[in-house]
Amino acid sequence: MSTANKSSMRLDDQLCFSLYAASNLLTRLYQPALRDLGLTYPQYLVLLVLWEQDDQTVGELCERLHLDSGTLTPMLKRMEMAGLLERRRDPRDERRVRIGLTSAGSALREDACSVPASIGGRFSQDPADLLRLRSMLQDLVTELEKM
Repeated sequence: MSTANKSSMRLDDQLCFSLYAASNLLTRLYQPALRDLGLTYPQYLVLLVLWEQDDQTVGELCERLHLDSGTLTPMLKRMEMAGLLERRRDPRDERRVRIGLTSAGSALREDACSVPASIGGRFSQDPADLLRLRSMLQDLVTELEKM
């Protein structure tokens, strides 16, 4: 095996590992702030989507969050039990379930507004570099969706 092939099998040479490690560490960074709000990181992501546009189908949420319904549905049920959202059948198509914020779910947005700034303030990188990184990652996601 050539040296080039051996080095490509090193963990630190894998793009997937760098993304995986960064994602795990970033998610952990969010945990204390979200714990104060009574949320897990995936629940926070669901709320971010619903705060952008309320009243979406489970399928729309799955697509936006890149999750399957088997993963998302139990979380939505827990969030409904916590009083943050409501699930109801779509009157135009009984097969679809629509998700809408409750008043408590909407009100939580005010408390959550401090989360992005508190997380962003902990980075030593130039904010412009982080914006470029986010853009590059969004481009990567778009490319991966096509595969």
